[in-house]
Amino acid sequence: MIPPVASKFVAGETPGEALDHVAVLNRRNVSGILNLLGEHYHDPASAISDTNAYLELIDEIAATDVDACVSVKPSQIGLGVGDDEFEANLTKIADHGAERGVFVWVDMEDHTTTDVTLDVFESLARRHDGGERSDGGMGLCVQANLKRTREDLERLADVPGKVRLVKGAYDEPTEIAYKQKDQVDKAYREHLEFMFEQFEDGIAIGSHDPAMIAHVRELHRTHGTPYEVQMLMGVRTDAQYELASDDVTVYQYIPYGNRWMSYFYRRLRERKENVLFALRAIVS
Repeated sequence: MIPPVASKFVAGETPGEALDHVAVLNRRNVSGILNLLGEHYHDPASAISDTNAYLELIDEIAATDVDACVSVKPSQIGLGVGDDEFEANLTKIADHGAERGVFVWVDMEDHTTTDVTLDVFESLARRHDGGERSDGGMGLCVQANLKRTREDLERLADVPGKVRLVKGAYDEPTEIAYKQKDQVDKAYREHLEFMFEQFEDGIAIGSHDPAMIAHVRELHRTHGTPYEVQMLMGVRTDAQYELASDDVTVYQYIPYGNRWMSYFYRRLRERKENVLFALRAIVS
């Protein structure tokens, strides 16, 4: 059982608990992106187990009336075992999502995984183009702090599906990544401007930064390109509700599962406000 102090950031240990959380969000016009916690597997059995868990989760979403999709990490479904293992398992998930009408996001991890993740995503996204979903049924995350990202966005501009732009959370080498906040923010804004000019299937803004979200809304007014804002569970929840009430499409990224402890402590390390929340929960 997840203790109350961690439940701000993790929706529970079971798919049912996660879907219950989504149902609450839906009543405030916020949708859910469900992520089963787990990553960096080097054992094929673990990768297959989580792949099967995603297939079952897709079935559960399809059997309910909640507005939710799923997001998977490549290292969780076989990339640590081998490229072929990752491609085979993601293919199962993408095919099942297409059959059941459930959108599938592919997270991006550190720079050593970028090429294979892009290649497999593009292959599957093009294969599923023309299906029932107008948004292509799949999406990919890219990271603004990587110096290669503009070229990756140019490649993705005509690939079916959505692209989620985040600032990037991995400690990458200086030669391939921007390290200073102002550099990353500048790159993020430039990437957004390119995306709003060139992308047609929709743009996802993975950010809690009010200034960046305001910039996005101005770009939308100029170009008309559809977009959505994605934020983490437990971070700026009031802002998520406010944006949704102002007719912005908002998704909350919702982790769940029994591997919650390392994720919870990572959230605490990221923001001083999260530590204060945890302390208040402990002493109250």
